[in-house]
Amino acid sequence: MSTTDVTGGEALVRDIMTTPVVTVKPDMTVKDLVALFRDRRIGGAPVVDDEGALVGIVTEGDLMALDADIRMPHYFELFDSIIYLGSQKKFKEQLEKAAAAYVEQLMTPADKVKYVAPDDPARKAATLMSRHGFDRVPVVEGELVVGIVTRHDIMKILGL
Repeated sequence: MSTTDVTGGEALVRDIMTTPVVTVKPDMTVKDLVALFRDRRIGGAPVVDDEGALVGIVTEGDLMALDADIRMPHYFELFDSIIYLGSQKKFKEQLEKAAAAYVEQLMTPADKVKYVAPDDPARKAATLMSRHGFDRVPVVEGELVVGIVTRHDIMKILGL
């Protein structure tokens, strides 16, 4: 994969990122989030605080959890105790997402979000997306979200 710019040098994230980026607040309702995604024709957005710092990311995949099949973990009883065979933590997370009314209940928190900086090579964003199956990565400078790189942005630099 070649992520070079038109001069033949290596393209940086700042050369390909989309700005301004559509962001959302943690207290936005899921209903408003769905409308925003539909109206802006986007599949995800960084979640920011009042200063514009990254607090998470929310995507169409998170919204799909609202309609997902939630399965109770298998268990068995032994001496008046319940022994779970599946992950109770995963079940709890699925249940919380399915009942979400606000973005903060649905989003992936910042400590689990992969992101890039404007001066990183564009190939770093491409590698993160490829390795983790992401469709987008936020661009963060200091603590502030300054852009987003999507698969479409990577395709443009590849000439596709």
